[in-house]
Amino acid sequence: MFDFTFHNPTKIQFGRGKERNIGLYMRKFDAKRTLLIYGSERIKKDGLFDTVAASLKENGIEFIELGGVVSNPVLSKVYEGIELARKFNADSVLSVGGGSCLDSAKAIAAGTLYDGDVWDFFTGKSPSAALKIFDIITLAATGSEMNCGSVVTKEQTKQKYAISAPCLYPKVSVINPQLQATVSREYLVYSASDIIAHSIEGYFTASSHPDIIRAYIEANIKTVIRTTEALLADPSDYDARAEFAWAATMALNGLTYVGVGGFGYPNHMIEHAMSVVVDCAHGAGLSVVMPAWMKWYKDRKLSTFERFAREIFGLKSADEGITALKAWFDKIGTPTSLAQLGIEGKVLDEVIDVAATNAKAWNMVELYSRENIVKILDLAK
Repeated sequence: MFDFTFHNPTKIQFGRGKERNIGLYMRKFDAKRTLLIYGSERIKKDGLFDTVAASLKENGIEFIELGGVVSNPVLSKVYEGIELARKFNADSVLSVGGGSCLDSAKAIAAGTLYDGDVWDFFTGKSPSAALKIFDIITLAATGSEMNCGSVVTKEQTKQKYAISAPCLYPKVSVINPQLQATVSREYLVYSASDIIAHSIEGYFTASSHPDIIRAYIEANIKTVIRTTEALLADPSDYDARAEFAWAATMALNGLTYVGVGGFGYPNHMIEHAMSVVVDCAHGAGLSVVMPAWMKWYKDRKLSTFERFAREIFGLKSADEGITALKAWFDKIGTPTSLAQLGIEGKVLDEVIDVAATNAKAWNMVELYSRENIVKILDLAK
């Protein structure tokens, strides 16, 4: 087990109706002027916006709106938010939505207090200060509600890069599973794929991995599989929704990487190229990449892949476990081939080019050469 320091300062407020107290939670951190960030107008139609606005007003917090954040959040919207936050003299950001909203909010929070271009933080620099960050999470997937990371796409250059810094941890994150009950079937299964991808990156690639963390990851993946099937059968199942939401949070809040050493994020590196080229949902891209990458990579960690097959699916061989995961993705209806995402011909060539560039930027090019990326994606056709 590698030496480690673990600290996660985010306070989670989990449960029914907690969003009604968001103003109170923010007031405790002396928030007075906030940029309220959201995606679609759905939060105004379903009453969530009014609930949040009322709570902010009751607690003396002024706010200005920034709507229109899209899945696979983009740098142009971050720039727009930074300008608004500065003009409003905001001291905080409040994201009401899924991971895309929160990733945008984190980038805006960092960029508002920075004299240069916020994109600097995605290409080498690290922010040392940010506006206070709060969120109400309405889609369980990314785990952004309890970590200090953010992913944003620079549209002009087709770069989908990440930022990470301690100042980007949310102060308070509200998770009310009831707010996630209207998530579409498609985004439920894409979210399941995303959570599993967060769980397996370190599990399969780490040079050192404690058994206690392996067991924890296996439990999380089995929870995702069980609760996804329960929610597909009955979307109103609160307990399944709550466990699914918490599994998403726990998959990427740092606990699954405690004492883990020498790991990477190859599935995410390749998928970022896919979603930046064809704008597919992140989880949809991951469910295509994962089985293909696993087939290509398995012989490097054969005993771990055999354990995965045994613990997750009750099977013996690495190949059986990989086949079972792909079959489960097919069963729930998330894509498992490049063709399903329209990634063929010249589009595939472009994805390969972007992935090869990503590998260099992520310091992964030694193993993930262009030739090897081609081999992986050939297995996803």
